[in-house]
Amino acid sequence: MIPHVPGGEGLALRITGLHKRFGKHRALDDLSLSVPRGSICGLIGPNGAGKTTTMSIIAGFLQADSGTVDLLGMGPFDPSRHAGRVGILPQDAELPVASTPRQLLTVWGRLQGIPASQIQAAVQEVLALVLLGDRADARIATLSHGMRRRVTVASALVGDPAFVLLDEPTSGLDPAQARHLRDALAGLRGKTTVLISSHNLAELESLCDRVVVIDHGRCVREGDMATVTGADREVTITLAPPYPEGLTTPVVLSLDRADPRSLPEATSERLAELLAAGARIQEVRQGSSLEARVLADTAGTPPPTPSGGGRR
Repeated sequence: MIPHVPGGEGLALRITGLHKRFGKHRALDDLSLSVPRGSICGLIGPNGAGKTTTMSIIAGFLQADSGTVDLLGMGPFDPSRHAGRVGILPQDAELPVASTPRQLLTVWGRLQGIPASQIQAAVQEVLALVLLGDRADARIATLSHGMRRRVTVASALVGDPAFVLLDEPTSGLDPAQARHLRDALAGLRGKTTVLISSHNLAELESLCDRVVVIDHGRCVREGDMATVTGADREVTITLAPPYPEGLTTPVVLSLDRADPRSLPEATSERLAELLAAGARIQEVRQGSSLEARVLADTAGTPPPTPSGGGRR
């Protein structure tokens, strides 16, 4: 059993030094990360980075070779301690096609410990949240792929768990459905801790307030979204041609931590200088995109050096 680490007040999740091998393949290599309570955190990395392995260990589906996990201040996942407190959406969740969404969510709600007198209201509430209130009693076999995906998302949210793990929650959803689900998840901020794994970085950038980037089983960056993207200290100004002599695009303004000016003040001053020089402003963006940061963080990360022996 992975030992519990005391402390970590204010954190919904703290992982320290996780190692996991599958034969000769090292899936996790001294992985450490933290997720504050009430935050919406994106877990990001290329294919094979260790995201699914990490989420599986958090949820108790896999046992790590070594390291510590503290989930909701109660140690590693244990059904007797975390019953009703954790919801999870696996990446490739399948549903029994002969059942209905109401039947499935009723069963899952019971497993989450919802009182019998409240369970139907809870089921109807979560179905409305994923825009399936009118299909509550339709057989799963008659639902589209996107509808089935929304049922699985509902299964992770029923019972108002304190910690929710979502693996590619908007996969297969059309743009309107994905937007509605993002808005619904944003409404959980401050009440429920959400950890989302997704390759849709633009979606995560708009939704998450924290991000963890992993590659080759290691954490290569973590922090608040504004800090990771530089939105709290950097502005990129794109100019339209023709460019005044001596100016190239983009113009990057990086505000030093010791600078007494706020970022809006410094940006206004730089824009005034550029306009006075005859520049034409095409776009002003705070920081870099999350995609650019992640690509820079993972582009040249070497794989772990194989070592002898088995478990670490």
